[in-house]
Amino acid sequence: MQVKKTLLALGLLLPMAAMAMPKGFVDPTTFKGSEAEKQSAVNYIKARTQKDMKTIGVDSPATLRMMEQSNLDAFKQLTAATDKKLLKKVIKTYCGQIDMCTYQNLKMMYDRDLEASKQDLNW
Repeated sequence: MQVKKTLLALGLLLPMAAMAMPKGFVDPTTFKGSEAEKQSAVNYIKARTQKDMKTIGVDSPATLRMMEQSNLDAFKQLTAATDKKLLKKVIKTYCGQIDMCTYQNLKMMYDRDLEASKQDLNW
């Protein structure tokens, strides 16, 4: 019986380990703006954008630079997010549970969730 409980616990914990943040991810909710943090954010954006571009088979320097800049702009906007709790939830969902961890995507989903949180269903 103890072996079954141990296996069950491992079965529950292993998927959680897979939900760790991507290597190099800089959390905009805790970003203080140091030069080291800025460089880390740029490094993550470059690596992530190159990975995504390679995955979809696009090999264009102009497109790569445009996507990198768009992600950097989104990151900067996320550092000024007004609802940090909501942003943390978005990050957990899109970076921890599924691999959609670009700052562009996080910004888009944060904006949508923020707007939806202020709405109510009316007849």
